[in-house]
Amino acid sequence: MGNPTSRPTHRPRTTVLGTGLIGTSWTALLLARGHRVTVHDPRPDTGRTLRADLARLVPGLADLGLTLDPDTDDLTVADDLTTAVRGADAVQENGPERLDLKQQLWADVEAAAPADALLLTSTSALTATEVSTRMSDPGRLVVGHPFNPPHLVPLVEVVPGRDTSPATVDRVVEFYTALGKHPVVLRREVPGFVANRLQSALFREAVHLVREGVVDVAGLDDVVTSSIGPRWAAAGPFRSFHLGGGPGGMAHFLTHLGPGMADGWEHLGRPVLDEATTSDLVAQSEQATDGRDVADLARERDTRQAAVLAALAEQ
Repeated sequence: MGNPTSRPTHRPRTTVLGTGLIGTSWTALLLARGHRVTVHDPRPDTGRTLRADLARLVPGLADLGLTLDPDTDDLTVADDLTTAVRGADAVQENGPERLDLKQQLWADVEAAAPADALLLTSTSALTATEVSTRMSDPGRLVVGHPFNPPHLVPLVEVVPGRDTSPATVDRVVEFYTALGKHPVVLRREVPGFVANRLQSALFREAVHLVREGVVDVAGLDDVVTSSIGPRWAAAGPFRSFHLGGGPGGMAHFLTHLGPGMADGWEHLGRPVLDEATTSDLVAQSEQATDGRDVADLARERDTRQAAVLAALAEQ
């Protein structure tokens, strides 16, 4: 996650649009990294609820060596969009996944923000090329898709639009790197990007196995957290299989084990999230967590996530 005690010599001014789970998490990280943050959300209670939401993220950031003061004067809530983005060095948007809404929002942001401000959307499925169609300079918009929660998980997928210049991409990478993030630039736009597609593929098979009665929800989670999870935290799937090939590496693995794996792809499930499946998954998830409060479970997850990241950083 980078140097947890570093502060930028220049105090960047960053605007966060949308203060749901993702926007609040971005706000927490930005403040902890020394940014002056202005937030805007059309919800009328934003000013009242945001600082309380930020307070819940303080322990997770502390586990990473970062300090967050929810009452800091570096945080401003703007009632209107124009005021929010005026003078910003960067704008990080986290609005609903509605194409028409984002298209109009970014046209309005472009008209009010400084000409050199970074314009970033954390959409999880839409592309910058789609979202920027109403902008005068669509190449300015770049997808900065984090993995939830952004204040803890290092990844941010940087996905330029069709007209985005390499120089703009370089600035975006520099921006996220300074936040302690691990930016990965995708070579081309694809719906869902990379992390979500991988997550979705694994979840699809997980749903299939549970619905077929092979394993229950609790057992499936145990399988992942005691095998694939820690393995992939240390080395991703390609490196893991490269190592699985022994001295011959990936070439040996693909030659000797690849065909059998490929044959198995034909047997992967294609479950449907119908009413019965949804009810079953919800019931099993509640049972697996003993009905514990989601906020309590999130705190436990964040503590464990921070411990994993700290262990990896020591290597």
